[in-house]
Amino acid sequence: MVNNGRDKKTTPQRRKNKKKDKNNNDDDAAAAMKDMDLPDDFSIFGGASSVGSSNMGFDDGGLYDDYNDYGGEDGNDDDGGDGGAEAIDQAEDAAMNRAARLADALSLASTLSSEKRSTKREGGYRVLFKAITQHAAGEGGQEVLESHWSSIWEACLSSIQGRGNAKPSEQYAACRVLEACSVVLGEDRDDVVETINGPLKKIVNATGRATQVRSAALRCLAMVHFICGTDCLEEGEDCGSVMDLCEKVGNENYRGEVVSPLLRATALDCWSLLSTTFHDGHIAAGDGFDDDIGVGRGLQLLPLLASCLDSSEVGLRRSAGECVSLIHECRLNLGLDGEEADNTTERRFRRGSWDGSEWEVLMDEVKQRIAELSVESSHHMSKQAKKQQRATFRDFMNTIVDDESPEEVVNWRGGKLTLNSWKEIIQLNFVRHCLQGGFQIQLMYNDTLHGVFGATFNASGTSLSQLEKRLYMSKTSEASKAADKAMTKQRRTRTNVKNHFLTADGEDL
Repeated sequence: MVNNGRDKKTTPQRRKNKKKDKNNNDDDAAAAMKDMDLPDDFSIFGGASSVGSSNMGFDDGGLYDDYNDYGGEDGNDDDGGDGGAEAIDQAEDAAMNRAARLADALSLASTLSSEKRSTKREGGYRVLFKAITQHAAGEGGQEVLESHWSSIWEACLSSIQGRGNAKPSEQYAACRVLEACSVVLGEDRDDVVETINGPLKKIVNATGRATQVRSAALRCLAMVHFICGTDCLEEGEDCGSVMDLCEKVGNENYRGEVVSPLLRATALDCWSLLSTTFHDGHIAAGDGFDDDIGVGRGLQLLPLLASCLDSSEVGLRRSAGECVSLIHECRLNLGLDGEEADNTTERRFRRGSWDGSEWEVLMDEVKQRIAELSVESSHHMSKQAKKQQRATFRDFMNTIVDDESPEEVVNWRGGKLTLNSWKEIIQLNFVRHCLQGGFQIQLMYNDTLHGVFGATFNASGTSLSQLEKRLYMSKTSEASKAADKAMTKQRRTRTNVKNHFLTADGEDL
């Protein structure tokens, strides 16, 4: 009986010690997870987190099925009904529906700080990201976001600082939410820049953080300065200080440690984005072009970019090539007159070219390297990766070697946008990466983006009835059939031209 009593007395103590050891193990595992790098292809849509009513006590409200609200499907349109008044009513109902969903999703921000599980907080950020990028488009979205901004910032700050054993995936998601918020909040918001600037710089400088987290923080920092910042910020808090940080992070070593190629590529991308806000002379001036400006930032960066082009990392090479293309474009634009704009031959031999400058030899080496990458056939790359690299560096070569302007066309329902400079293309790609699935919706309805790209967007697809959509937009419509016939004729003509040497009279042409 004594032994049994002794066993009964010691059993609770054993359970207590066992529970304590288990908690210690969990803390160690959480600490190890915090320092673990995320995969390079990790995104805001990645991971195994599923968010629903059973996770945090809320419903997603159809955040993942919102295409109908923008005329993406036929909906309940009548074939022979009046398309005018009905379309207006549907547009108003859709706007009210989006505003209600946005408000419901943003109300979650106040509960994220009190949630103890990192996985649940990460899922909440994913819902916030969907709502901000897709439902905050249009009239009223900015006002709704501003009313919840303080709670969103408080929750995101807590996560990116690592409180509550925040995992890298949660910190990454918090940075992406802040980046999307900057696009919706719009321009002339120095208060937002001053709030975010300090904490995000600390995350970028924290060498113990996951690479993807530091990269997301740097992209968020660049986007906030690009969209929300003005020229009224003090030195050290302005856009130039972020460019200084990008130049340091873009080197092989920073703060006594080797920098990941992914973070280096991100730094070059952010530098390219922020440089589009400066005059061409601040980027590519030199050789006494303007004594007040001095040597441009881009010229000082050329040796680093040349070394990045020799890297084995495809992403780092692409970022460096794009950055060189932008610098070369700025260099050509120096002193460019309207009459010279369309004359490619004379552009080589006027002020702004590299001929006779101290960077001529370096640029010749860069041009040769980019030409090699445009036709590279390495056995260490997949077929798809090689095809993508060749296409990308051919575009770079056309600008750097042949002085030709790039061209990119963005199509959406109701029109298209044509971009003819690397400044615009870099801005567009950065915004596209930020908004993900909400890119076209924001592009159509966001006034700030309209000002950036200098265009007006109309979602004309929302005003068409089901019959009109079938007649004008279907693959079996007359317009699609005519386009298919024209393309078939062009293919036949190209084939005949290639085989022309087989015929004697040339009548096949």
